[in-house]
Amino acid sequence: MDSNYSAVSKESFVELQVKDDNFRDNEHLKPNSGDDFEADDIDLDDLPLIFGENKSGSGEHGAVFNLTTTIIGAGIMALPATMKVLGLVVGVILIFLMGVLSEISVELLVRFSVQCKASSYGEVVEAALGKAAKILSEICIIVNNAGVLVVYLIIIGDVLSGSIRHTGVFDQWLGHGVWDHRKLVVLIILVIFLAPLCAMDKIDSLSLSSAASVALAVVFVVVAFTIAFIKLVEGKIEAPRMTPDFGSKQAILDLLVVIPIMSNAYVCHFNVQPIYNELEGRSPQKMNRVSRITSAICVLVYASTAVAGYLLFGKDTESDILTNFDKDLGIRFSTALNYIVRVGYVFHLVLVFPVIHFSLRQTVDALLFEGSAPLTESRKRCLALTAVLLALLYFGSTMIPNIWTAFKFTGATTAVSLGYTFPSLIALRLGKQGSGLSMREKILSWFMLILAIVVSIVGVGSNIYSMSSESD
Repeated sequence: MDSNYSAVSKESFVELQVKDDNFRDNEHLKPNSGDDFEADDIDLDDLPLIFGENKSGSGEHGAVFNLTTTIIGAGIMALPATMKVLGLVVGVILIFLMGVLSEISVELLVRFSVQCKASSYGEVVEAALGKAAKILSEICIIVNNAGVLVVYLIIIGDVLSGSIRHTGVFDQWLGHGVWDHRKLVVLIILVIFLAPLCAMDKIDSLSLSSAASVALAVVFVVVAFTIAFIKLVEGKIEAPRMTPDFGSKQAILDLLVVIPIMSNAYVCHFNVQPIYNELEGRSPQKMNRVSRITSAICVLVYASTAVAGYLLFGKDTESDILTNFDKDLGIRFSTALNYIVRVGYVFHLVLVFPVIHFSLRQTVDALLFEGSAPLTESRKRCLALTAVLLALLYFGSTMIPNIWTAFKFTGATTAVSLGYTFPSLIALRLGKQGSGLSMREKILSWFMLILAIVVSIVGVGSNIYSMSSESD
């Protein structure tokens, strides 16, 4: 066949520009054969074999597990407490609606990331809104992810070593001892279990641990729902509130604080681009399929957990429902079920931790070492950043009193910004290019933007008022 290519020497490199998503642009190809080769002999259909098939990429199942793990973390533990404030009907409706909005914002983010060829959340923000907005988005990711990881450490410490109001698993097993020292237990867990997982430099390496974490979350949901169903049949559950309570100023204040916590539950946008980058045979359509499956799983898990947890403990539901599982549940095998729920979820958080830490480390690196080689090419920098971040997270976990405090602030600020404010602004700005936004997409983008602004203002204001009232 006719060709515009000419033969190259043995020592030359061939640079090919390709549009297939299975391999990167501008990859350098060096022939390993001792003979010259002719471009006439190249079949473009065989190019993936020349480059080397991308077998290290993540399949759809691995991507679903990683994205689901990003969402289903400690946020699930705070949802039963939101039912206590919102009531079952309003609470379940909000869980569904927030899941739908989150899915829409993820699809918009994927679409415009591909359109502007961004490789990270910050890059697509920069393409739409400029350099200053990129820095702001990276700060939001750092604050949000750091807050979430601190919450994980707090929960692990509370469950294993106990707190002022609750008995820890180790105390119940072994009695009082060195394991009562919560800070020491968290430090040991951090060094022995979390640090090795966090040291991995590719998110695809965490696919199996993510699958295990999702399975553990499902076990928690099944056990909690089964216990609630048994107690409901036996008539041991008091009638739950179905709608919000507007009877007092404190009830209204609690209602305003709960909305940001609910919005925080679905934030996964900072990990969408890393997961997409490592998706085998990636395309917007495939990533949208991943996000839809993930959203369906999360809505089902969240609604089941929230309803079952609230039915079980009613008005005594704690901000971290795991701490409710240190007492007799009023059914057979109560003690064994309590241990399964608490220990299983500790393992779940241990497996979720490195997935959130991955995007935290990537963002800190992008902010502090802009223009440097990727972390995958600088093992020393990767390990150094991991060590520093883990140390700071451990220190933070010793300073924050409980998960409700952390969630209500991150939910009203960084979580809302990452999940709704930035994606809607990106869509409205970049939607003026290319095929543009449909009328429905424009309406949804404006709705998400207005909702995010209202939730942020109301959430921050009510949090500040709540803290000032408590101090008085």
